[in-house]
Amino acid sequence: MTFIIRSALVKNRSLWLPGLSAVRAISSPGGPTPPFTTLSVSQPATAVTHIELHRPEKRNAMNKAFWREMVECFTQIAEDPDCRVVVVSGAGDVFTAGIDLMDMASEVLQPEGDDMARTSWNMRRIIAKYQETFSVIERCPKPVVVAVQGACVGGGVDLITACDIRLCTQDAWFQVKEVDIGLAADVGTLQRLPKVIGSRSLVNELALTARKMYADEAKESGLVSRVFPDKEAMLAGALEMAGEIAGRSPVAVQGTKVNLIYSRDHSVAEGLNYMRFFVNEAYWERPHGPVFLFIGGEGPISEFNVLAGHHVDMAEEHGALLVALEHRFYGESINKDGLETENLGDLSSQQALADVAEFHQYISDRFDLSDKNTWISFGGSYAGALSAWLRGKFPHLVYGAVASSAPVKAKLDFSTFNKVVGLSLADEDVGGSDKCVGDVWEAFAAVEAALFAGNATEVGKDFGCCEIPENLEDQIEVMQSLADIVMGTVEYNEEGGILTIEEICKIMTNETETYDSETEAYDRLIKLVQIYRATGEEPCLDASHKQTIQDLSDTNLDSAYNGERQWYYQTCTEFGFFQTCEDASCPFSRMLTLQAQTDLCPEVFNIPQHSLPGHIAFTNKYYGGDHPDTDRVLYVNGDIDPWHELSVLEEDLDKEDKDMAILIKGTSHCADMNPGGAADRPALKQARKAIERKVAKWLKEAAWKLVG
Repeated sequence: MTFIIRSALVKNRSLWLPGLSAVRAISSPGGPTPPFTTLSVSQPATAVTHIELHRPEKRNAMNKAFWREMVECFTQIAEDPDCRVVVVSGAGDVFTAGIDLMDMASEVLQPEGDDMARTSWNMRRIIAKYQETFSVIERCPKPVVVAVQGACVGGGVDLITACDIRLCTQDAWFQVKEVDIGLAADVGTLQRLPKVIGSRSLVNELALTARKMYADEAKESGLVSRVFPDKEAMLAGALEMAGEIAGRSPVAVQGTKVNLIYSRDHSVAEGLNYMRFFVNEAYWERPHGPVFLFIGGEGPISEFNVLAGHHVDMAEEHGALLVALEHRFYGESINKDGLETENLGDLSSQQALADVAEFHQYISDRFDLSDKNTWISFGGSYAGALSAWLRGKFPHLVYGAVASSAPVKAKLDFSTFNKVVGLSLADEDVGGSDKCVGDVWEAFAAVEAALFAGNATEVGKDFGCCEIPENLEDQIEVMQSLADIVMGTVEYNEEGGILTIEEICKIMTNETETYDSETEAYDRLIKLVQIYRATGEEPCLDASHKQTIQDLSDTNLDSAYNGERQWYYQTCTEFGFFQTCEDASCPFSRMLTLQAQTDLCPEVFNIPQHSLPGHIAFTNKYYGGDHPDTDRVLYVNGDIDPWHELSVLEEDLDKEDKDMAILIKGTSHCADMNPGGAADRPALKQARKAIERKVAKWLKEAAWKLVG
């Protein structure tokens, strides 16, 4: 058997689809668009947002309001699913005269402060605020096309160098003006301009002499890519270009922008070593055999992912080429500075899909594949959702997708997770009982009562805590650590975990000969924790909120392998999935609140709690929640697994190539993905047969369509 192990090449290549027709030039006839006072915002074409600097009577000079409003505007645009590309222009005869010194003199030239130290500190704060005005343009995932006419002075150069594509008129000129007024260009020009035009000598000349650069020189040096005879022609060209970009896959376009910016700021070697992948050619029937793509999720991948598993068994049957791609931010694919908070901005499901699209192209080139090679994608958990979304957003890349235990619906307060945990603990088919649930609830109530009674030292010793949980935050950590033992066991029941539901329930209900029948539920929970720690070789039970913050804030790559920091970031920015215990269906402590879990978002990542509902709403709007805009996707779940609550559980009969759903009785998270075993439950064996029939049907259909 042969397999290839090497880093995947990321080629920064977008996926081109049929373009839109050119859109006509426009310019806002009215004033600024409320609530803005310096900007006019419109949508001249589908998925295209036009932002016009709108202070023509002041030559679009940048006053205090402008610096704030640009941040607000681009923050909104970044999260607006109806916007795919942005065009920035200036009202009147000039693009911008730069900083409005009359309005900003007190802040820029005379910052507050009673002494030099305080004055300098305030100046640093002011500069950082102004830098954000243009950095937000660069961070915006939507491509930004800027159109410049007439003068572009000082802050205008800062603005345009943060944009992705720059166009200008024949009468345009550019000037790094700051040295003429006794300032250094410190809000982006000196950092971005050298990378835009490539000549350090020319940058030095422009910055040190403050001379003007006219349109022809700007094009020759690479500052702009096209020059137009007048403003009307330039706006027409800008909007036509924006329309073409908007007509392509938004995920591919936005992923390409992210990759381009990354490549600009990193070496070629770093850019080419973004992601690990594995290939197994042993079963492949060249040259037209299918391709089975295994998508990596919130953890590392290995050779195992192309050597074993249900998808590998099917690959052998169908003569498929096996490929597995690791997620850019997990496992060994993450870059050396990838865990820094500012770099986590590139961590998203959309970027992951764009990476898969690029990988698809790379593998197609590497193995000389064509449309005769039918692709099927596979993934479990988060990667299961990616598999489904890949089919929904890139239907031309994969013919069908298997999405195992895929939580496709984002949910802020995932209280139903623990509701299913309780139901699973009561399920007699997997070794549970009503008494088991009751005894678990009683045990947690006893621990909670002991803490509230001031017996934290006793609780800490009883459960082998790493430290005594003296304060409320640490006591919540103890309750979470205890709940995690039961929650994790249910999620991965009979799939190689430390314990099973049956074993937990035997301990908690005194059904073993090991424990005295008179033992209280509190003491039985102590025994459960002792067994868990001994089997899992855990030295102590986590009980420190400070340590949790420290662990999640650790940007050392040695700590990145488990993916906890990255995954918590995605829960704050995309998914929620906070497993709370604030209703009667939860068998654990009511101390496990939504507030306690979302507090970590601002503490660790500086993500405001009030922004979380908007993030979750965007994810569901973009992908469709538990009614995703997909077809030819097979959603597979186990009814013991709490994550099935956020997946697709019913077939959509209204679709021609309808999705299919399988809910497997008595099975847990991603159980169907494992190789078959003699001890597997009958329902699991039947589900694997159903998956095999569906994959075989897809491959036959694809072959028929090629012939037809």
